[in-house]
Amino acid sequence: MTAPLTPRDEADLAEAVGGAFARSETLEVVGQGSRRALGRATRSDALLDVSALSGITLYEPEELVLSARAGTPLSDIAAQLDAHGQMLAFEPADLGPLLGGPAGSGSLGGTVAVNLCGPRRLSAGAARDHMLGLRAVSGRGELFKAGGRVVKNVTGYDLPRLFTGAFGTLGVLTELTLKVMPKPPAEETLLVCGLGPGEPADAASRALTSAMGSSCEVSGAAFLPAAIAARLPDLEGVGDAVAFRMEGVAPSIAARRERLAGLMAAYGTLETLPEAPSRALWAALRDVQPFHDGKAAPRVVWRISTAPAGGPALAELLATTLDGEAFCDWAGGLIWLALPPGASRAVEVRRATARHGGHATLIRADAAERARVPVFQPLEGALAALTRRVKASFDPKGVLNRGRMHEGM
Repeated sequence: MTAPLTPRDEADLAEAVGGAFARSETLEVVGQGSRRALGRATRSDALLDVSALSGITLYEPEELVLSARAGTPLSDIAAQLDAHGQMLAFEPADLGPLLGGPAGSGSLGGTVAVNLCGPRRLSAGAARDHMLGLRAVSGRGELFKAGGRVVKNVTGYDLPRLFTGAFGTLGVLTELTLKVMPKPPAEETLLVCGLGPGEPADAASRALTSAMGSSCEVSGAAFLPAAIAARLPDLEGVGDAVAFRMEGVAPSIAARRERLAGLMAAYGTLETLPEAPSRALWAALRDVQPFHDGKAAPRVVWRISTAPAGGPALAELLATTLDGEAFCDWAGGLIWLALPPGASRAVEVRRATARHGGHATLIRADAAERARVPVFQPLEGALAALTRRVKASFDPKGVLNRGRMHEGM
């Protein structure tokens, strides 16, 4: 690999990508570099470092809109929003420690590129649901923009949503515009401990379904087996548990907590976490803290999306049959699974997931394993053909992050 390319602005970036296009070279696109270990392990002709494209370019708190260059550290954005009592409502996860790097080092562009979101996905949606506009450079070296500064701005293709979660394979993001939201003034978490009657996974599924079907406006819901709960803040000794977060003004939280407690009394003993412990718990779940191994040979980690009602049972099945650990977020719809170091067990994981409905993404494994097995759910038939056409329309020579998501694309 040659020396990294470090464009200072959009013109530099367009020139760098255009040159690679002309020479039929490939580029690996990075910002702060905290998520380089996500996706397939690939080799490129050069590294394209866009971290210099940084800074908030527009922030109008009264309009709930923010624009920033793609290399802007998320910590800078969070600090600016916090000063005005606002937030990125999709609760972006900090996976730096999970992937063996430092905490708090991610960029806005990297977050959008991988569509990271946290427990509030239940009520606020994913990162792509907050995208309003973007500026980017295509694989041909052409600068373009899409969207705008308001929600109802889409005519034709919704490119901001398309580019969110594309892992930099369609274009290099240079600037992003997102809607922001007011921070809830208070929060609490209701814990249901020592789950029963019946098996913990079954009881968890029934409890989660009951809570999400109620009027309690839960903004976070998780199933935490005892071994996982013991490694989370303030949860040691609670046994198998489900956790429910409620946010808003204090009187509303109190009323909703009482209603939810009435629904949950049949499933176990109840405890309440006040605001500070509640925030610590959900930050830990957001960042997958139970699987921060900090070892020379860390465990393999999978992220599995499935039907929420069956999530606890699938998590228990995978953990039991594959000698691993698992817990559920998103009311059972998201499973985090850790397996022993080495082989990813991709065939077994995807076979079990297919029987329950859903898909599995390999989040952490060594480079050799990420090159050997499909990291993302394999594409078939019409979906594979459509994906290739979309890639070709923005990056016909495969200059940008070639093979990062799917082999040959």
